[in-house]
Amino acid sequence: MNTVSLTLQEIGELAAQAFAKNGCDVANTEALVRTVVTAERDGSLSHGLFRVPGYVASLRSGKVNGRASPRVTHKTPAVIQAHGDNGYAPLLIERTVPVLAEAAQKLGVAVVSATHTYHFAALWPETEAIAAHGLIGLACVCYTPLVAPAGGGKPLFGTNPISFAWPRPGRSPMVIDMATAAKALGEVQVAARDGHEVPLGTGLDAGGKLTTDPREILKGMLLPFGGHKGSAIALMVELLAAGAVNENFSFEAAEGDNKDGGPPRGGEFMLAISPELLAGPGWAEHCEKFFARFDAIEGARLPGARRHRNRLSDAPRQVNAELVERIRRLSA
Repeated sequence: MNTVSLTLQEIGELAAQAFAKNGCDVANTEALVRTVVTAERDGSLSHGLFRVPGYVASLRSGKVNGRASPRVTHKTPAVIQAHGDNGYAPLLIERTVPVLAEAAQKLGVAVVSATHTYHFAALWPETEAIAAHGLIGLACVCYTPLVAPAGGGKPLFGTNPISFAWPRPGRSPMVIDMATAAKALGEVQVAARDGHEVPLGTGLDAGGKLTTDPREILKGMLLPFGGHKGSAIALMVELLAAGAVNENFSFEAAEGDNKDGGPPRGGEFMLAISPELLAGPGWAEHCEKFFARFDAIEGARLPGARRHRNRLSDAPRQVNAELVERIRRLSA
């Protein structure tokens, strides 16, 4: 694989030109650029520039509103409705998290029902943003049917990621962000592009056989991680991110999508909890005793630690050269 070296500023400029040239207004362009640069900065190659062609495709097809202005309202003091105006999720998230945080800090807990939005990024940006307010954060979304339930031979679940962030005053938060599939779709797509195998158990080929070839898995289906346990969590995500917010289940998202290569329309469930109000003063010091025990175990690594280390470096990132040229052509 040929790569080119780009600074984070150059990555942002490349993405910004693609979005602005294809129908995004300033507010949406800036929010999308922050999302792309954050992913590249943290080493999440499947959620950074890799996503730009999909964003552009859904702009060009007219499926997504590049000038969306998300609306955030209260149904009750603790229940917040975020309407995405049929735009991408990043701007909705940036407008919603402060409202969610304020409610949770006052009431102890608050939830968001996000609808009419297109989520195509990682989930840790929103849960980290919640944790930055000193709150516990949880978020999940559906996608389109790509994952077969445990024991089944037909996709029903999306990759159905879920993210959880725990605030650590004076430190980076502990952040879990994972697909409930054995491997995220973007990671399988990147492996197929770069000619790498994936672990056995990631998915099945079109004939229903286990394979390590990501290209064959993309013709077949993914499997949930951990068998029936991952399948149960994927089911939970469907109910939270679709049933609880009154948006599309993965199968409904697929039925209504134009298959342009961009994300389908869906919803997002977000939850914020105040540990200060729930556990009382001293909660942080108490939890740091646990983290100290964790860190003392040789070989153990907290989820999200690699991303936090990566972001400390402002060195140029190595980006797939063909992808860069493709994005430049999309910006012409």
